[in-house]
Amino acid sequence: MNSAQQRAALILQVRSGQLTATEAARQWGVSRQQYYQWERRALQALLRALSPQPKGRPRKRASDPDRQALLSQIRQLEQRVQRYEQKEKLRELVNELEESRTSRGSATKKNNK
Repeated sequence: MNSAQQRAALILQVRSGQLTATEAARQWGVSRQQYYQWERRALQALLRALSPQPKGRPRKRASDPDRQALLSQIRQLEQRVQRYEQKEKLRELVNELEESRTSRGSATKKNNK
C-alpha cells in the first residue's frame, strides 16, 4: 500500500469513528491541523471525482503548444505544395508553347519549300 493509500485509509478510519483525528495525525507524524487540511483536500478531490462529468472525450485544449506548432507546420507545407503545383503548371504551359512554336516553325518551313 503506497503512502496515498495509507493516508486515505486513515481518513476513512477517522470518518467512520474507528480512529480520532489526533491518533491519525500521530500515526502520520503530523499535527492535527495538518491532518485536517489533508482530510479536507481528500474529501474535495472525492467530490470532484464523483461529480457529473460531460459525456464523451474531453475537448482538446486549443492552446496546446505542440498542436499549434504542428498546425503551423502543416500550413507552411500546404503553401509549399501549392507553389510546386503552380510551378509544374507553368512548366507544362511553357512546354506546350515551345511545342506549338516548333511545330508551327516546321510547318512554315515546309510551306516555304
